[in-house]
Amino acid sequence: MKIEAAELRLISLPLKFRFETSFGVQTMRHLIVLTLYGDGLEGYAETVMEYTPHYREETIPGAWALLEELLIPKVLGQDFANPEQFWAEIAGFRGNKMTKAALEMAFWDLWCKSLGQPIWKVLGGVRTEIPVGISLGIEPSLEATLEKVGKGLADGYKRIKLKIKPGWDVKLALAVREAYPEANLTVDANSAYSLNHISTFKALDAAGLDYIEQPLAFDDILDHAKLQAAISTSICLDESITSPEDTRKALEIGAGRVINLKPGRVGGILASRKVHDITQSYGLPVWMGGMLEAGIGRAANIHVATLPMFIKPGDTSSASRYWQEDIIEEALEAKNGLMPVPQGPGLGVTPKRDFIQKLTEKSAYISKSSQ
Repeated sequence: MKIEAAELRLISLPLKFRFETSFGVQTMRHLIVLTLYGDGLEGYAETVMEYTPHYREETIPGAWALLEELLIPKVLGQDFANPEQFWAEIAGFRGNKMTKAALEMAFWDLWCKSLGQPIWKVLGGVRTEIPVGISLGIEPSLEATLEKVGKGLADGYKRIKLKIKPGWDVKLALAVREAYPEANLTVDANSAYSLNHISTFKALDAAGLDYIEQPLAFDDILDHAKLQAAISTSICLDESITSPEDTRKALEIGAGRVINLKPGRVGGILASRKVHDITQSYGLPVWMGGMLEAGIGRAANIHVATLPMFIKPGDTSSASRYWQEDIIEEALEAKNGLMPVPQGPGLGVTPKRDFIQKLTEKSAYISKSSQ
């Protein structure tokens, strides 16, 4: 598969609702849509970082510059036999996992299209639909939260995740548990706490949560191990896991019992499969996280979530929850808490070119002749 050219488009896509986490409030999603061209085919991907480095260190301006000036020129004109060979070409550049992941994902789409196979089959997936839940932001009131939880359960979603922060945690979780005693509930702290809040986490044990997601610092696993030893609820690691090696180390010291896998965060699809395999070796579950992806990124996550150990409901819920109009032609919609996996070659989705053009704030076309 020879890489002949690439296109970058920076777009802004408005959310249908105000989404608040411990990081702040979000009403707009900014992302780079990447297209790779080769052998008469096109491979697509989208980035997951934002303008500000709140979730991890990467930012959209940095990703754009790195893709346009270094990573894409590095692979232009080269012929790659498979994703492993492609990744080896860009792996020598340190860090920037999310940026490199977008480029690698676009190659996966391109390569699998050349094989006439969907990504999930080539990857080794075992299911054609995946269980999904929903993630609820910090609402203005407890009543508003309870209403949204009830709607999510009525819609058939198999897990409800509540965003928390100091002062909006124990009372919230206990109230939701009381109102919905049979619901599969989790909470997500997005690193808003420290070991000084251990009494809060012990109190959360009473809420019967499936797990507490990323309670402590984004770059920590040691204190998570201390916290896990002190509470009965399982800890799920998210921001702390940026590679297969992080996964092994965290599970080895008991820093958690569940892994939230986000392909962008760990460096792409190959790295995701390695993280999955490590969790499998420990007999522990993994689930697919979400970063407010539009249709291209959501489709990639769905394909990865077909691997065997994705046994907990993930964040790849219906696209219509987030967007008035998505950037792909296909409707990625869950039914009774199950999301169908696209069956076409590669990602199995088709970008809405006119709509993406309308949303585009800047673009760049990179080829050998433009270098």
